[in-house]
Amino acid sequence: MFLLTLLGLNVTTACSQGKFENTDVEGFTEKIKDPQVVILDVRTEKEYQEGHIDGAVLIDVKESDFIKKAEAILPKDKTIAVYCRSGRRSATAAGMLGERGYQVVNLKGGIMAWKDAQKPVTTDTYEIDRFTTKSGKEVRFYALVHASIRMVYDGKEFEIDPVRKLGNRTIDYAAMPKADYILVTHEHGDHFDKEAIKLLTGDQTSFITNPRCAEMAGYGQVMKNGDKKQIADDITLEAVPAYNNTPEHKMFHPKGRDNGYILTVDGLRIYIAGDTEDITEMNDIKDIDIAFLPCNQPYTMTPDQLIKAAKMVKPKVLFPYHYGNTNLKGIPEQLANDGIEVRIRHYE
Repeated sequence: MFLLTLLGLNVTTACSQGKFENTDVEGFTEKIKDPQVVILDVRTEKEYQEGHIDGAVLIDVKESDFIKKAEAILPKDKTIAVYCRSGRRSATAAGMLGERGYQVVNLKGGIMAWKDAQKPVTTDTYEIDRFTTKSGKEVRFYALVHASIRMVYDGKEFEIDPVRKLGNRTIDYAAMPKADYILVTHEHGDHFDKEAIKLLTGDQTSFITNPRCAEMAGYGQVMKNGDKKQIADDITLEAVPAYNNTPEHKMFHPKGRDNGYILTVDGLRIYIAGDTEDITEMNDIKDIDIAFLPCNQPYTMTPDQLIKAAKMVKPKVLFPYHYGNTNLKGIPEQLANDGIEVRIRHYE
């Protein structure tokens, strides 16, 4: 009890909907230092955009599909640190999650108490996932949209398949730092956007892509399937196959044209699959820490194909991406016994 008090934690709170722990601002601060803790904001999207705790996942507890979304996104083996405006909505959410077997900590006083304690908030609306390399350096992934990923490592900016607009979602690349590396997998408009590349290009930017996109852009460092580059002392890049193998879909992504990439930064291995199905070459992709696998037929994979691909690659953490309106529910549970943690972010 004394230790819990020091950490600002109360003993488990019982409510009509489940069990969870309450914590004050200092206890919450200590909790979320652990990269294994998922921060959950249960307010409205408008409230979230006005300011939220850095890295928080947004699921509005007032929406009728709150539990459905939570079970699709939140891993059962992680502690969920939940907050709202004042602590009331988050207590409700914590109880609901606790009833379903989640380990939950609720922030007493909500983000109002957090701000009163002069703790930082951000208006960056992109979900952020953090990882640590073998020498302790941080790698951050920003879920921008669909197949567009921003990655930051050791002060270096990576932009993968940057696209300014997709449907009703827009990305303001003019407000972002210039990229050190821009990686483009192939020529389709949801991956290759010459204006986005222009906005992100500075004096030190390396634009790396497949032969077709380099031809269309009029410049770029070309990588073909099987090529490998040492792009910095502690960073290597490999281009791997990405294509359709369903006969009636081969015209979308023919074999040999497009790239997937394996990016190794200080020993952390990241597989960005591009637009592909569950191809046999995935059996040769080894020791992957983080994988981004696409999931939207007819252009990429069905959920069943994605599960098969994940079992071939065996990443420690899987991000389904490029998924449009595909229903991803059930994928985390189907891969749990394979030791693969599935994180679903807003890569529609």
